[in-house]
Amino acid sequence: MNNVHFSSETDNWSTPDIVYSNLNKEFNFNTDVCAVASNAKCDHFYSPEEDGLKQEWTGVCFMNSPYGRKIGKWVRKAYLSSLSGATVVCLLPSRTDTKWWHDYVMKSDDIRFIKRRLKFGNAKHNAPFPSVVVVFRPLSNKKISCPIIYKSNI
Repeated sequence: MNNVHFSSETDNWSTPDIVYSNLNKEFNFNTDVCAVASNAKCDHFYSPEEDGLKQEWTGVCFMNSPYGRKIGKWVRKAYLSSLSGATVVCLLPSRTDTKWWHDYVMKSDDIRFIKRRLKFGNAKHNAPFPSVVVVFRPLSNKKISCPIIYKSNI
């Protein structure tokens, strides 16, 4: 299997349209905090050149961060931005054994595990990892739920 989708050659996974569409109906996003022009989900987005980690996140933000070693920094930024008033909805790999998961995801308002593995972008195969949607809201009451939001038939 020589598919870049199953390797570490990229950490940029394009959000499946159905996942984004369903979340956008619920949250009405105004900013995609880390995207490139070809995969941005909102008219307003931060490109790698603008470095979303250096920007102030406000309003209702969507985040499908790079899945590499810097993912913890992105999740931390999502959590801290919620403390400053933003709502940040994150599409993440479900990595319950990581430090960033326990330090930040467990402080989120909502954890939605996704049944089955997603197919990102134009990949031929589903991802080699499970995914989760994590919601950080302002002034958190830390109500965690675990519904299934997307069922893949692919």
